[in-house]
Amino acid sequence: MISSVREDAFVNPAAPDLELTVRKAVMRDIAPILELINGYAAKGQMLPRTEFELSESIRDFTVVTGAGKLLGCGALHFYSPTLGEIRSLAVREEAKTHGAGRKVVEALVQEAIGYELDAVFAFTYVVEFFKKTGFQVVERGLLPLKAWKDCLRCAKFQACDEVAMLRVLNPDRWFETPQQWGQAVTTPDDQFVQIPTPAK
Repeated sequence: MISSVREDAFVNPAAPDLELTVRKAVMRDIAPILELINGYAAKGQMLPRTEFELSESIRDFTVVTGAGKLLGCGALHFYSPTLGEIRSLAVREEAKTHGAGRKVVEALVQEAIGYELDAVFAFTYVVEFFKKTGFQVVERGLLPLKAWKDCLRCAKFQACDEVAMLRVLNPDRWFETPQQWGQAVTTPDDQFVQIPTPAK
């Protein structure tokens, strides 16, 4: 359970009075990020995080703020020189109708482009949310086994019902590189499990 965002996080602003600012997270954001993520974790909608985990990964996070407080967060986590994951996506209830979730996803995608990634993926229950920012549903193909380290802590590990989604950022490189999703490639020094290939 990586994301707590629902489709209404993409709704156009219902009231223009909430001015949103998107920026990279800093250390003082750890406490409100933990409060947000662990609030959803308590409902079984996300994996819980610790202060230590967030301290280690704070540079992965982007936040959206407004009205003097943190309203949402998300992280871009790297798995290879060409592939990253958008995860830990959460938005406060009062900010969902202001498009806060969309702003975080768009900022993370732009960050991935800046790092010259070929693609980003996400695991989610809200397919329409990600479709609106250019992601497509994918079947399970190849992904490094280390990408599943968070899944091992999930209560649904043996019966995951999240949908894998992919956004290709550099089609020329992505579809021409041999180690792409849907092509079985293994090496002696890395292990792989089956996940996404673009769905037909």
